Amino acid sequence: MPKRHVVISAHNGVHARPVAELVRLVQAHPHPVTLTTTTGSVVDLSSVLAIMDLGLAEGDAVVLETWDSSGADAVLDTLVEVLDPRR
Repeated sequence: MPKRHVVISAHNGVHARPVAELVRLVQAHPHPVTLTTTTGSVVDLSSVLAIMDLGLAEGDAVVLETWDSSGADAVLDTLVEVLDPRR
């Protein structure tokens, strides 16, 4: 399964605007995408509430993962750009 390790650099962490963008991107992808925190919490990135409940902040490390498919790398790379725009 393709995955990306990312440290969040989005200003003020993951608040409403980046969460909405993450969900929009994932809902356009044909397979589920998960986010795993360093504490082991795993959420489906198609759920606004699940992401917001994590309270992700700038500097937090996460892993994004989805099923192997023709668009997997592209969607993961785009999600990384949302979480780590300084990259």
